[in-house]
Amino acid sequence: QVQLVESGGGLVQAGGSLRLSCAASGSIFSINFMGWYRQAPGKQRELVAGITSGGSTNYADSVKGRFTISRDKNTVYLQMNSLKPEDTAVYYCNVVRNPDLGNYWGQGTQVTVSS
Repeated sequence: QVQLVESGGGLVQAGGSLRLSCAASGSIFSINFMGWYRQAPGKQRELVAGITSGGSTNYADSVKGRFTISRDKNTVYLQMNSLKPEDTAVYYCNVVRNPDLGNYWGQGTQVTVSS
């Protein structure tokens, strides 16, 4: 099994910054992909940012230039700058491990941006 522990969510004013962290532990031999998704009330869960084992990154258009994903071994970070009220959502960490491509989710952390 794989355990994911998230931290760093909270309440911030528009224009502010937050940094999310997600530490993966357990039966991890190597990681294929780590990413952050978010889900706002009444909306579908969407990919915010992802990073592959090779270090390639991708971002949702809505966060490009404001959010940065990075990884240090089995921990993934999401630096969120210039936050907007529309960034308000529950943010979930996602890990895909090798070799079975097992897919694991964190418990979610609330990010609230006030206007």
